[in-house]
Amino acid sequence: MRLSEFWRRMKLHFGDQYAESWARDYVIAELGGRTVVQALADGIGAKEVWQAVCKVTEVSPKLR
Repeated sequence: MRLSEFWRRMKLHFGDQYAESWARDYVIAELGGRTVVQALADGIGAKEVWQAVCKVTEVSPKLR
């Protein structure tokens, strides 16, 4: 998954403004206790990060 697709899905799920805030603030255990932003910066792939987001939120099946 490309990073642009990842952010498109984040914005569709959370909304344009809240997506970035959530990605900076919400710690996901499955990502080693990192936030989305930290995980991406540490080189974890966008697809793996998106899958972790899906597990901790009720993402629409259309976005999975």
